[in-house]
Amino acid sequence: MAAQAGARRHIVWIAYLHETGAAVTMDKFGEPGVDTQRQALDPRRICNMMLDEAGTRPITNLALQKLLYFAHGIYLVETTFPLVTGYFEAWQYGPVHPLAYMAFRAAGDRPIDFRALRRDPLTGQISALDGPVDEDAIGCVRRVMMTYSRMTPGRLVELSHATGAPWHFVVDKARTSTAFGMRIRDSVILSLFKKHKVLVGLVPEKGEPLEDKQFA
Repeated sequence: MAAQAGARRHIVWIAYLHETGAAVTMDKFGEPGVDTQRQALDPRRICNMMLDEAGTRPITNLALQKLLYFAHGIYLVETTFPLVTGYFEAWQYGPVHPLAYMAFRAAGDRPIDFRALRRDPLTGQISALDGPVDEDAIGCVRRVMMTYSRMTPGRLVELSHATGAPWHFVVDKARTSTAFGMRIRDSVILSLFKKHKVLVGLVPEKGEPLEDKQFA
Protein backbone atom coordinates (compact mmCIF):
# COMPACT_ATOMS: atom_id res chain seq x y z
CA MET A 1 0.00 0.00 0.00
CA ALA A 2 1.12 3.54 -0.62
CA ALA A 3 -0.44 6.93 0.07
CA GLN A 4 -0.25 10.32 -1.58
CA ALA A 5 -0.64 13.27 0.78
CA GLY A 6 -3.50 15.71 0.33
CA ALA A 7 -5.46 18.29 2.29
CA ARG A 8 -8.24 16.01 3.48
CA ARG A 9 -8.16 13.06 1.11
CA HIS A 10 -5.41 10.77 -0.12
CA ILE A 11 -4.92 7.90 -2.52
CA VAL A 12 -4.58 4.34 -1.24
CA TRP A 13 -3.73 1.43 -3.47
CA ILE A 14 -2.61 -2.20 -3.44
CA ALA A 15 1.10 -2.60 -4.06
CA TYR A 16 2.90 -5.79 -5.08
CA LEU A 17 6.56 -6.61 -5.55
CA HIS A 18 6.42 -7.23 -9.28
CA GLU A 19 4.12 -8.32 -12.07
CA THR A 20 5.34 -11.48 -13.69
CA GLY A 21 6.25 -11.27 -17.34
CA ALA A 22 5.63 -14.96 -17.87
CA ALA A 23 2.99 -16.12 -20.31
CA VAL A 24 -0.19 -17.31 -18.62
CA THR A 25 -1.70 -20.60 -19.73
CA MET A 26 -5.48 -20.68 -19.42
CA ASP A 27 -7.55 -23.81 -18.95
CA LYS A 28 -10.77 -24.59 -20.82
CA PHE A 29 -12.74 -22.41 -18.38
CA GLY A 30 -10.57 -19.37 -19.04
CA GLU A 31 -8.79 -19.66 -15.71
CA PRO A 32 -5.02 -19.61 -15.08
CA GLY A 33 -3.57 -23.09 -15.51
CA VAL A 34 -2.48 -25.17 -12.53
CA ASP A 35 1.20 -25.86 -11.89
CA THR A 36 1.48 -29.28 -10.25
CA GLN A 37 4.56 -28.02 -8.41
CA ARG A 38 2.65 -25.04 -6.97
CA GLN A 39 -0.72 -26.25 -5.72
CA ALA A 40 -3.32 -23.78 -4.49
CA LEU A 41 -4.00 -24.01 -0.76
CA ASP A 42 -7.10 -24.53 1.34
CA PRO A 43 -8.31 -20.95 2.06
CA ARG A 44 -8.98 -21.88 5.69
CA ARG A 45 -5.27 -22.61 6.17
CA ILE A 46 -4.42 -19.13 4.92
CA CYS A 47 -7.10 -17.56 7.12
CA ASN A 48 -5.77 -19.37 10.19
CA MET A 49 -2.28 -18.08 9.42
CA MET A 50 -3.63 -14.54 9.00
CA LEU A 51 -5.30 -14.72 12.40
CA ASP A 52 -2.08 -15.99 13.95
CA GLU A 53 -0.11 -13.17 12.31
CA ALA A 54 -2.60 -10.61 13.59
CA GLY A 55 -1.79 -11.53 17.18
CA THR A 56 -3.92 -9.45 19.51
CA ARG A 57 -5.30 -7.20 16.74
CA PRO A 58 -9.05 -7.90 16.36
CA ILE A 59 -9.99 -9.34 12.95
CA THR A 60 -13.65 -9.84 12.02
CA ASN A 61 -14.87 -12.22 9.33
CA LEU A 62 -15.67 -9.25 7.09
CA ALA A 63 -12.09 -7.95 7.37
CA LEU A 64 -10.63 -11.44 7.01
CA GLN A 65 -12.41 -11.94 3.68
CA LYS A 66 -10.85 -8.77 2.25
CA LEU A 67 -7.38 -9.67 3.54
CA LEU A 68 -7.69 -13.15 2.02
CA TYR A 69 -8.75 -11.64 -1.29
CA PHE A 70 -5.87 -9.14 -1.32
CA ALA A 71 -3.36 -11.92 -0.59
CA HIS A 72 -4.86 -14.10 -3.32
CA GLY A 73 -4.76 -11.24 -5.83
CA ILE A 74 -1.20 -10.21 -5.03
CA TYR A 75 0.01 -13.82 -5.21
CA LEU A 76 -1.83 -14.33 -8.50
CA VAL A 77 -0.31 -11.20 -10.05
CA GLU A 78 3.19 -12.04 -8.86
CA THR A 79 3.19 -15.75 -9.81
CA THR A 80 0.19 -16.21 -12.19
CA PHE A 81 -0.90 -19.06 -9.90
CA PRO A 82 -3.83 -18.93 -7.43
CA LEU A 83 -3.01 -18.80 -3.73
CA VAL A 84 -6.17 -20.59 -2.59
CA THR A 85 -8.56 -23.15 -4.00
CA GLY A 86 -12.21 -22.37 -4.66
CA TYR A 87 -13.40 -18.96 -5.76
CA PHE A 88 -14.43 -15.49 -4.59
CA GLU A 89 -17.85 -13.94 -5.04
CA ALA A 90 -18.90 -10.28 -5.16
CA TRP A 91 -20.94 -9.61 -2.04
CA GLN A 92 -22.33 -6.30 -0.86
CA TYR A 93 -19.19 -5.32 1.03
CA GLY A 94 -16.57 -6.71 -1.32
CA PRO A 95 -15.07 -10.06 -2.34
CA VAL A 96 -15.92 -13.07 -0.18
CA HIS A 97 -14.64 -16.65 -0.36
CA PRO A 98 -17.75 -18.73 0.50
CA LEU A 99 -15.84 -21.66 2.05
CA ALA A 100 -13.68 -19.40 4.20
CA TYR A 101 -16.68 -17.27 5.16
CA MET A 102 -18.65 -20.31 6.35
CA ALA A 103 -15.66 -21.55 8.37
CA PHE A 104 -15.79 -18.37 10.50
CA ARG A 105 -19.48 -17.52 10.28
CA ALA A 106 -20.01 -18.39 13.95
CA ALA A 107 -18.03 -15.28 14.92
CA GLY A 108 -20.74 -13.05 13.46
CA ASP A 109 -19.65 -9.42 13.64
CA ARG A 110 -17.26 -10.08 16.54
CA PRO A 111 -13.48 -10.48 16.32
CA ILE A 112 -12.58 -14.09 15.50
CA ASP A 113 -11.17 -15.94 18.52
CA PHE A 114 -10.98 -19.47 17.08
CA ARG A 115 -9.39 -21.27 14.15
CA ALA A 116 -10.96 -23.18 11.29
CA LEU A 117 -10.87 -26.97 11.58
CA ARG A 118 -11.13 -29.82 9.09
CA ARG A 119 -13.83 -32.50 9.18
CA ASP A 120 -13.11 -35.84 7.53
CA PRO A 121 -16.05 -36.46 5.14
CA LEU A 122 -15.90 -40.23 5.74
CA THR A 123 -15.37 -40.50 9.49
CA GLY A 124 -16.61 -37.13 10.65
CA GLN A 125 -13.43 -36.75 12.69
CA ILE A 126 -12.36 -33.15 13.31
CA SER A 127 -8.70 -32.17 13.19
CA ALA A 128 -6.50 -29.09 12.97
CA LEU A 129 -5.50 -27.62 9.61
CA ASP A 130 -1.77 -27.41 8.99
CA GLY A 131 -0.33 -24.02 8.12
CA PRO A 132 1.15 -23.31 4.67
CA VAL A 133 4.76 -24.34 4.06
CA ASP A 134 5.32 -22.67 0.68
CA GLU A 135 7.74 -19.78 1.31
CA ASP A 136 6.23 -17.55 -1.39
CA ALA A 137 2.74 -18.01 0.06
CA ILE A 138 3.94 -17.35 3.60
CA GLY A 139 5.81 -14.23 2.52
CA CYS A 140 2.80 -12.90 0.62
CA VAL A 141 0.46 -13.43 3.58
CA ARG A 142 2.87 -11.73 5.97
CA ARG A 143 3.21 -8.71 3.68
CA VAL A 144 -0.55 -8.37 3.41
CA MET A 145 -1.03 -8.60 7.17
CA MET A 146 1.77 -6.15 7.87
CA THR A 147 0.37 -3.60 5.42
CA TYR A 148 -3.42 -3.96 5.46
CA SER A 149 -4.54 -5.65 8.68
CA ARG A 150 -4.33 -2.36 10.57
CA MET A 151 -6.95 -0.83 8.29
CA THR A 152 -10.50 -0.70 9.60
CA PRO A 153 -13.07 -3.01 7.96
CA GLY A 154 -14.67 0.02 6.32
CA ARG A 155 -11.38 1.06 4.75
CA LEU A 156 -10.75 -2.50 3.49
CA VAL A 157 -14.22 -2.49 1.92
CA GLU A 158 -13.52 0.87 0.30
CA LEU A 159 -10.28 -0.43 -1.22
CA SER A 160 -11.96 -3.61 -2.45
CA HIS A 161 -14.64 -1.51 -4.21
CA ALA A 162 -12.16 0.46 -6.34
CA THR A 163 -13.61 1.52 -9.70
CA GLY A 164 -12.58 -0.86 -12.47
CA ALA A 165 -11.15 -3.45 -10.05
CA PRO A 166 -12.51 -7.05 -10.04
CA TRP A 167 -15.39 -6.56 -7.55
CA HIS A 168 -16.60 -3.42 -9.34
CA PHE A 169 -16.28 -5.11 -12.75
CA VAL A 170 -18.35 -8.14 -11.70
CA VAL A 171 -21.06 -6.08 -9.98
CA ASP A 172 -21.31 -3.77 -12.97
CA LYS A 173 -21.60 -6.70 -15.40
CA ALA A 174 -24.20 -8.42 -13.23
CA ARG A 175 -26.45 -5.35 -13.47
CA THR A 176 -26.69 -5.76 -17.25
CA SER A 177 -26.39 -9.54 -17.65
CA THR A 178 -28.46 -11.96 -15.60
CA ALA A 179 -26.28 -14.83 -16.82
CA PHE A 180 -23.01 -13.25 -15.68
CA GLY A 181 -23.32 -14.20 -12.01
CA MET A 182 -21.35 -12.86 -9.05
CA ARG A 183 -18.29 -15.12 -9.16
CA ILE A 184 -14.99 -13.24 -9.43
CA ARG A 185 -12.92 -15.44 -11.70
CA ASP A 186 -9.14 -15.61 -11.31
CA SER A 187 -8.75 -14.42 -14.90
CA VAL A 188 -10.63 -11.22 -13.95
CA ILE A 189 -8.52 -10.77 -10.81
CA LEU A 190 -5.33 -11.28 -12.81
CA SER A 191 -6.24 -8.66 -15.41
CA LEU A 192 -7.89 -6.02 -13.17
CA PHE A 193 -6.18 -6.30 -9.79
CA LYS A 194 -3.94 -3.34 -10.62
CA LYS A 195 -7.08 -1.15 -10.57
CA HIS A 196 -7.23 -1.27 -6.77
CA LYS A 197 -6.66 2.44 -6.19
CA VAL A 198 -9.08 4.72 -4.34
CA LEU A 199 -9.26 8.30 -3.15
CA VAL A 200 -10.21 8.15 0.53
CA GLY A 201 -11.28 10.69 3.09
CA LEU A 202 -11.04 10.73 6.87
CA VAL A 203 -14.03 8.40 7.18
CA PRO A 204 -14.87 5.45 4.84
CA GLU A 205 -17.75 6.34 2.51
CA LYS A 206 -19.75 3.26 3.53
CA GLY A 207 -18.98 3.67 7.22
CA GLU A 208 -17.91 0.61 9.19
CA PRO A 209 -20.08 -2.37 8.14
CA LEU A 210 -20.23 -5.25 10.60
CA GLU A 211 -20.98 -8.32 8.49
CA ASP A 212 -20.75 -9.30 4.82
CA LYS A 213 -24.02 -9.74 2.97
CA GLN A 214 -24.87 -11.25 -0.38
CA PHE A 215 -26.70 -9.04 -2.85
CA ALA A 216 -30.45 -9.53 -2.69
